[in-house]
Parts: sequence; structure tokens; C-alpha cells
Amino acid sequence: MIYIYIGLVGALGAMLRYSIGILIMTEHVFPYATLLVNLIGSFLLAWLTYGLFKRIHLDEKLKTAITTGFVGSFTTFSAVSVETVELFQNQSMLLGCVYVFVSLVGGLGMCEVGFRVSRGVGEK
Repeated sequence: MIYIYIGLVGALGAMLRYSIGILIMTEHVFPYATLLVNLIGSFLLAWLTYGLFKRIHLDEKLKTAITTGFVGSFTTFSAVSVETVELFQNQSMLLGCVYVFVSLVGGLGMCEVGFRVSRGVGEK
């Protein structure tokens, strides 16, 4: 049954990711939409895991569906990989390196922000 939960909630995350991609569609070569959803997802996963789920009690299956299903399908490392290779192939070495750096450091930073926000939520 957990697979069905993950699939259903994952479908919502995938649809939201696609919708954000359409809303932020630009003519620019830099993949802003993927970067945005991955930064939001990094924050969200840390906030949920260390804050909300410690404050409210949910069934473990629901937590897994939300984290693995929704957040997992909302964010994507494979898109970062493909978009980075595309930047490199289009002779945009600097943009490709900036994208990888901002994705990694920004993701870790947003995770830290999510963790800190969650500690504030748990203390109230």
C-alpha cells in the first residue's frame, strides 16, 4: 500500500514541478526553474523532517509518501545533471560550473535554513 501512497503523492509533486517549469519558462539558457524547485525542495525536506514531523504526529507511511513521493518527485538531480551537460556542450562552461555550484551550495544552504526554521517551530 505504501507504493500506492508514494505514487499518488509523487504525482502531485511531479505536476507541481512541471507547472513551475512552465511558469518560469525563459528564453535564457540557464535552468532557473530546476534550480528553484531544487532549492525549495531542499528547504522543504529539512523543514518537514526536523520540524513539522516532530511537532505533529503522522503515520510513518504518510511521512514517507510526503518526503519520498512528493518532495522526491518535486526535486530532481537527474535534471541538474542533464542541464549541466547541455550547458557544457553549448560551450557555456562557466554557466555550467555556476549551476553546479549554486545547486550544491544553495541546496545545502536551504537545507540548513529549513533545519533552523524547524527548530524555531519546534520550540514554540
